Amino acid sequence: MRPRLTLSRAFVMERTWPFFVDLSVAAALLAGFYAILWIGKFWFSSAIPEVEIYRSPAHLPLYAFYSVVRIFVAYALSLVFAVAYGYTAAYNKRVESLLIATLDILQSIPVLSFLPGVMLAMMSLFPSRQLGIEFGAILLIFTGEVWNMAFSFYTSLKSIPRELMEATSINRFSRWQRLFQLELPFGAIGLVWNSIVSVANGWFFLMVCEMFPVGSRNFRLPGLGSYLQTAAAHGDFAAVTWGLITMVLIIVITDQLLWRPLIAWSDKFKFETVESGDRVTSPVLDALRNSSVIGIINRYTFKPMAERFYLDLAARRKRRRPKPVDDKPRRGAAAIYLTAAVAVLAVVGVAAFHALLLLKGMHRSDLLHLLAGAALTLVRVNAALLIGSLWTIPVGVAIGFNPKLSQILQPIAQIAASFPATALFPLILVALARIGIGLGIGSVVLMLLAAQWYILFNVIAGAQAIPSELREVATLFRFQDVQRWTTVILPGIFPFLITGLITASGGAWNASIVAEYFQLKGSTLATTGLGAQISAASSDGNYPVLLAATMIMALIVVTINRLVWRPLYHLAETRYRLE
Repeated sequence: MRPRLTLSRAFVMERTWPFFVDLSVAAALLAGFYAILWIGKFWFSSAIPEVEIYRSPAHLPLYAFYSVVRIFVAYALSLVFAVAYGYTAAYNKRVESLLIATLDILQSIPVLSFLPGVMLAMMSLFPSRQLGIEFGAILLIFTGEVWNMAFSFYTSLKSIPRELMEATSINRFSRWQRLFQLELPFGAIGLVWNSIVSVANGWFFLMVCEMFPVGSRNFRLPGLGSYLQTAAAHGDFAAVTWGLITMVLIIVITDQLLWRPLIAWSDKFKFETVESGDRVTSPVLDALRNSSVIGIINRYTFKPMAERFYLDLAARRKRRRPKPVDDKPRRGAAAIYLTAAVAVLAVVGVAAFHALLLLKGMHRSDLLHLLAGAALTLVRVNAALLIGSLWTIPVGVAIGFNPKLSQILQPIAQIAASFPATALFPLILVALARIGIGLGIGSVVLMLLAAQWYILFNVIAGAQAIPSELREVATLFRFQDVQRWTTVILPGIFPFLITGLITASGGAWNASIVAEYFQLKGSTLATTGLGAQISAASSDGNYPVLLAATMIMALIVVTINRLVWRPLYHLAETRYRLE
């Protein structure tokens, strides 16, 4: 009788589980629709720059909802921007160097340097609506999420094997076909892992982006970041604990419902000729693939749209016939481009002139003080990169090579990366003070907490992208550990490692604004450094110092880009490229 009972239970589970999945998918779609309506109602309401934050745990679900929406709206904007920017930089030789240098500068400039201009611009665009303040916070979170994704997609495009590009040319793929069928799939692994660290970085800077001063005005948005900052300012450790528990729960749920399925899905895009027997799996992805609701939506919506899109592209290519060469249209287009370039340069020149006028009131001593602070911050940034690389490279390779280990450690790493280190920094400062270490060295710890995750997640992506047959050949020929690292592992992860180091450098510069200038229970702890000077200038509304500090940081970043990162990118593109 027991076998029959077991069979009947299996039969019931087989019949009820798909229905439960379909019901969950339908409920999620309805919940998403209701969330859009709720957010639209709140954003288009009257503007309230300084919302009162309640420390009761009963308000946490609503605050968490607002924060999640801001982070993922910023992530969606970051993904679109990263693909467009990386594509332009990879295939436009004329502006490639300029775009990469600009990207390096932007990802290194701290959030507070963007903060005054962004908030004032958004408030002027939507003066009477909450939408302006919300878009300002979203764009600030965007500046903390986008840069590593753009670097990742750019590196992936530069690393596509030549034979694959030649195959798309032989089969006469259009640019859209090549993008959707080669370039996005080839860059999927890097984009997924950098998406994880981007969203984690959004959580990291949430406390800065939801509650901040701009001159004499204070902005406070309802959200988990402002809740944590308010609770910490009042010394309410119970509220801080509830806020951190809520954040950890959100991160774990996001990992299981979003990132783990995406990691398992992107594993099929690994560039290899022999399928690995050790694959990444996700029960949620398997359930979604077997969902009738998803199947119906895909069958009657996405597939017809994709087929129509590609048929239109093919029809356009057939209708396109070679035309006789005429120099007049080219001259006209060149004249238009030249006029537009002159107009842009004129606008930039006028803006730069007015910006430089702000520096007239600065004294020589102020400039020397900024340069000394920049030198100290540069030393701290490099120290954080070195310390972070020592442990993230071997750990990242171990996680990337072992899917079972990845299922255990990846959520832990994501939680640690997302955890707002600023909430832990008071404890870190107290611990360091007890052993006689001040903020000058202690700031390296917070920079390390912000920067190391970029290296770790990019190394994981690089290790996961190494073809299985290369690892099997190394095992077959009995490579020793040193030979395996120098011949297979380091060359395989090198493009991803460079991306991780560049974005980690930007993360360390960003973290300097809170690592070198920290407010604790009404008192301000500061050390000499460019980040502290930017934080103090932003808090005091001292825009000349803020501008000068940002310019010095940009000059340092451009110099490092030309002397270090550009040669390494060229090395990754030419020598360590899969062919």
